[in-house]
Amino acid sequence: MRYLRYLVLAVLAIILVTVALANRGPLTLRLLPEDMSGLLGLSLQITLPAFVVLLLAVIFGGVLGFVWEGIREHKHRAAAATERKMRQKLEGEMGTGRSKETGGDDVLALLEGN
Repeated sequence: MRYLRYLVLAVLAIILVTVALANRGPLTLRLLPEDMSGLLGLSLQITLPAFVVLLLAVIFGGVLGFVWEGIREHKHRAAAATERKMRQKLEGEMGTGRSKETGGDDVLALLEGN
């Protein structure tokens, strides 16, 4: 199984290197369109290789997805934590209640209940 993981990672690395070599051309990213930047006097731009822009876009999308899912699942995690604490509290009360009444013997507790 470990070798299969290494094989998949090696194939992925080869694909990424091939895409990077095929997209080495410069790509200029501008904050505003050229006409609007000339009108406002604000010309923010950066020139990067295309594969860097692609890699940054994939990383940004992944991080945004993880954050979105974390926010979306927060209410479910909070409810599960509340239920877990309540269950532990009730289990603790059940354990101390039995030991006080019958010395911890379930059969005696059933007989005393009748």
